[in-house]
Amino acid sequence: MRKELLKILKKEAFFKKKVLLASGKVSNYYIDVRRVSLSPAGVYYISHLVFNLIKSKNIQAIGGPTLGADPIVSGVCYLAHKRKRKLKGFLIRKIPKKHGRQKLLEGQELKKGDRVVLVDDVATSGGSLVKSIKALEELKVKIVAAIAVVDRQEGAKEELALLNCPLTSLFTKDDFL
Repeated sequence: MRKELLKILKKEAFFKKKVLLASGKVSNYYIDVRRVSLSPAGVYYISHLVFNLIKSKNIQAIGGPTLGADPIVSGVCYLAHKRKRKLKGFLIRKIPKKHGRQKLLEGQELKKGDRVVLVDDVATSGGSLVKSIKALEELKVKIVAAIAVVDRQEGAKEELALLNCPLTSLFTKDDFL
């Protein structure tokens, strides 16, 4: 599955061009994982690979920053259900909604003490995941680990380590360059 996913990512999501990243850095390449994670084959492969990484962990929930985590969370929760495993899904907004319940976290309610895994499509400096960790710490949940489809190896792993959150990735920039 990993080999097939990498082939699709290289074909559909990898672009050699100068772009401004969310971290504020300029890069000579861009990996738009959403082009793949929102496709049938892409979400299938990503969900299976992520599920295999978390299935032996004692966790109650999986989630991450919207928009990168959205298809991954949905796909993994689907697999968990098919395998008769309880797993809550949640998403973290950049800012709370201005209407309705004005929530920062969407999805199933997390309880104090829940063990969770964070997911994201791409990790660069780790900013989105760090913000997610801060939001979850307020709820007194335990962040067990973070998983990115691609780690650009530009500091995310080190930033998360400072928060006692190990980062695992399915691929790194070296798989593309």
